[in-house]
Amino acid sequence: MSDNTTGASIEVAGLTKVFKNTTRPAVDAIDLDVRPGEFMTLLGPSGSGKTTVLNMIAGFEDVTEGRILLDGQDIAQRPPYKRNLGMVFQDYALFPHMTAAENVAFPLQRRKIGREETTRRVAEALDVVRLGQHGDRLPSQLSGGQQQRVALARAIVFRPRALLLDEPLGALDKRLRDSLQLEISRLHSELGITFVFVTHDQEEALALSDRIAVFRDGHIEQVGTPTDLYETPASHFVATFLGDSNVFTGTVRDGVLDTGESELRCSGPDGPSTLIVRPERMTIGHNGSSGQNRLTGTVTDVVYQGAFRRIHVRFDSGRPGMIRDGTDAPSVTAGERVDVSWDVAHGVVVADRDDAVVTT
Repeated sequence: MSDNTTGASIEVAGLTKVFKNTTRPAVDAIDLDVRPGEFMTLLGPSGSGKTTVLNMIAGFEDVTEGRILLDGQDIAQRPPYKRNLGMVFQDYALFPHMTAAENVAFPLQRRKIGREETTRRVAEALDVVRLGQHGDRLPSQLSGGQQQRVALARAIVFRPRALLLDEPLGALDKRLRDSLQLEISRLHSELGITFVFVTHDQEEALALSDRIAVFRDGHIEQVGTPTDLYETPASHFVATFLGDSNVFTGTVRDGVLDTGESELRCSGPDGPSTLIVRPERMTIGHNGSSGQNRLTGTVTDVVYQGAFRRIHVRFDSGRPGMIRDGTDAPSVTAGERVDVSWDVAHGVVVADRDDAVVTT
């Protein structure tokens, strides 16, 4: 689109939401800054507070306490139509009796934009989402992916400086989701506006985001780039929610984690801790070296997943483990005894505490 729109900054400070007839906050005094033009994803399980935060930013939920700043101006008490924020829903929310073009035009008509300008902007928006030839079709004549593109066009046609997306790909099958992920990423790059995207899908978050805020029980557990969160999770929860992990709990003393069944070298402070090792960092069939930890166990299952295999192991301590390797690696079968090793540098130690929020 040709208006040179720039992204807005969004900051929430002490944001709290307590629903009626409840005592526990759905969102509990969170702080979060979204940078101009950033693609920020709010990631977490159902009930973690991420959608409530998005709805408060949009103005669809009242704020119990706290502030919502758009480019430094507090908008917490403004009605939704005065916030100039685009919104895309999971269920598309298209008017079934209107054509695609009429759906896209609706926000402009509400803003009393002239007919000629409306026609031009609608054509632009449909071209941006690659539906320029489908403007005369009703939603029932469009596929699910096309309907979601119409919803995207409607959300950007009035040129908001931020776009809020509430699990917009949740109703689509995997192939369509993958296709629309590319479209959303392209739109973000082309439009230059700020995106705040809600999902519970970890792969989606990793693929799309500049940064991710991981939600848990109304709090933000960690904020960082996809690489930060995957490679250096700040808590047991982040490590296990964002990707697969091998988890060893115990007490660290002088660079050694004592799990009660084994001693594993690691890099972390002394005290009760959890050692996290990603499945792709582990190797099967290695005798170990001076820079590695090594455990023995029995293969319980091998799952073929195309580009890699997921190998489940029961270590001799009784703990379960998982290794992910390429299909060109030596094959193993259920029941086989194996050595499993990993470099000490590939383990991440997180302290057993829940009071820290890490932001990068």
